[in-house]
This record gives sequence, structure tokens and C-alpha cells, in this order.
Amino acid sequence: MPHTLFISDLHLGADQAHSFAAFRRFIATLAPQAEALYILGDLFEYWAGDDDLDDEFHAQVIAALCSLAAHGTKLYVLHGNRDLLMGDALARACHAKLLNDPTLLHLYGTTTLITHGDMLCTDDVEYQNFRAQVHEPEFQKNFLAQPLSARKAYIEQLRQHSMVAKQNKDSAIMDVNDDAVAALLREYHYPRLIHGHTHRPDRHEHIVDGHRCERWVLGDWDRQVSALRCDAQGCHSVRF
Repeated sequence: MPHTLFISDLHLGADQAHSFAAFRRFIATLAPQAEALYILGDLFEYWAGDDDLDDEFHAQVIAALCSLAAHGTKLYVLHGNRDLLMGDALARACHAKLLNDPTLLHLYGTTTLITHGDMLCTDDVEYQNFRAQVHEPEFQKNFLAQPLSARKAYIEQLRQHSMVAKQNKDSAIMDVNDDAVAALLREYHYPRLIHGHTHRPDRHEHIVDGHRCERWVLGDWDRQVSALRCDAQGCHSVRF
């Protein structure tokens, strides 16, 4: 049956051998069976800019995605909070299309909204302030003007700070806010919603203005390697 796959939060990095091995198996086995693959952010542990395409590890990821595109599976990518700086050069190298966040799809007869998901975590005010800053075009322009080594060092500092900050936060703060979810569903006329970011894979139902809306949360590959498969009959999680 024709179907589409969704994944997110792979956090691929040279020091993540398990996740990368699973990614290569996925690209070689399940992904070629799909009409399209959507990666909803955080494909990489971090992305410092498209001038890092020649990095040995990045080249392996790009080669794997190219092989999928050559097979005929269409590839679409959203930015995550970890790889916000992915650009057109990377997309061309992977034979992928970068999408806006959020993007509305018409998927086998069901209107479906996809997003990375971090915009919905509005209870985490500190993070939302940071998110607003790094999404500013001027900030990104100035950041990318720095040497690649300086960018990587800064990102590493951010990663360390984030790990410490998470230890001191209530886990509920880092999940989506129901009112933010409802507002997004209302704005896009009550679609099915698919997102990642929170690392809490599950299926939820929201009643918004009398409309029953399905919300699927994708898992992270650090703990459970999985994808979401959607076809004309609906969606279900696939583990491998």
C-alpha cells in the first residue's frame, strides 16, 4: 500500500554509532518502500553551517540520503532546534527539499500538519526566549560569518548549558502546552498533527472547538528507533 514515513530527533553525530547504524539500516530497508520520507528536525546532533558538508561523518549521512533519493523516495526535511542552520546547500547535496515549519500536507485524504514541535513548548519561557533569538535572520547571518571552528565551540558550550538546565527543570515544562497545541490546530482548521522534539512518542487526541484532532509525537532515536507510517487507513508507529 502506498505510504509515507516520518522520523525526527535522530541526533546523528560521529560519536553516536548506534543511532547511525540504525539510520543506515532504515535507509537501506524500510525507507525505500515509502513514497516519501519526512525528517521533522534534529537529523543531526548539531549543524554549524553548510560549509561543514565535507566533514567525513556528514558526508556519510548525505551519501545515505542520496541513495534513498536515487531509489525514488522523495525526501523532505524540517529544521530542528539542533540543526536550525541547515541550508539550501545541504538540501541540494541530499536531493531533499527544506520545508517551512510548520507545513500543511494533504496526505492520503487527511489534512496533516507537521512541525518540529519546539514552538509548542511555551511553558519553557527561557527556551522560547532563546528560540526567538536564534530564529532572527540577523543573528543567523552574524553567527554564520564566524569561522566554523568558533561556531562549533559555541554550539558545544550551548549543549553543555542545555544539559545542565534540563536537570533543573520540571519535565512537564519541557512538554507541549495544550493551549498552544489547540491554537495551532485551530489556526490550520483542525488537521492531524505530527511532531517531534519532546522525545515522548505517543498518540494523543485533542477536542478543539468540537473537532477531534489526532496528534502523533515521534520518538527520539537515542532510546527507541522508530518511525511513523501513514497511509490511506491512518497512521501507526513502526519499530525496527
